[in-house]
Amino acid sequence: MTPASSHATSRGEADAAGAWRCQVARAFSRASQRYARLAQAQQQMGEALWPLLPERAERVLDLGCGPGHWCRRLAAHFGTDCHVVGLDLAAGMLDTARRDAPSGIAWLRADAAALPLASGQLDLAFSNLAIQWCPNLDAVMAELHRVLRPGGRAVINTLGPGTLQEIARAWSSPEALLDFRSRERHLASARQAGFRQVRCDAVSERFFYPDLAAVMASIKGVGAQTPRPQARLTRRDLDRARRRYESLREPAGLPLSYRRLTLVLDKEPT
Repeated sequence: MTPASSHATSRGEADAAGAWRCQVARAFSRASQRYARLAQAQQQMGEALWPLLPERAERVLDLGCGPGHWCRRLAAHFGTDCHVVGLDLAAGMLDTARRDAPSGIAWLRADAAALPLASGQLDLAFSNLAIQWCPNLDAVMAELHRVLRPGGRAVINTLGPGTLQEIARAWSSPEALLDFRSRERHLASARQAGFRQVRCDAVSERFFYPDLAAVMASIKGVGAQTPRPQARLTRRDLDRARRRYESLREPAGLPLSYRRLTLVLDKEPT
């Protein structure tokens, strides 16, 4: 590939990534008012990060903070000496977070792949179900490594293959929402970024809903889309999806599966 064609390809990829970021930001901004009510599964999965927190932290980043639930908890957990920054791509989420949060938490609208933070300043980076939306995982990992101080820690929940498989089946789609990356891919990216102490646990979790409308509300309420985001769904499409999903019904209701990947990344002390 010549330098000219390489530049053109890179520019095209950058344009596509920019359009994707705008799409995600708009979707999550639209969901901001109802996120807390509809994101019960996401909040429950976030509890898995709590035992992984360090004993002390004075500077903390919540990456992909949404409406600020975890920012508030982190600030309360680490006390008044802790400075918490909530960062999100969606302006609507940050507007909701500001209204509901106590003073002392700072808010930033920014991309996880280009953090507007100085190098080596964070004790802890916390992220619950955000980086799966980032198209450039390697850039995100590199930025996390950069902004953590020596001895700092990142604790992350993200999603792996098998997530939302029932949605894919209901719409006869080979993929659900995203091309979810594997555990091995996350480990390789973390090591490439410079983390030497890395851990990634994979856990399957299922949640149950009374009907298809509740299933779809749970994923749309967190800014997600159906497997056919650009298509106009007809009544026939919806009826067919409803029948397929009903064939999966269990006594507890209609299942929705998540493959949670929980990462602990420790930056080596100097």
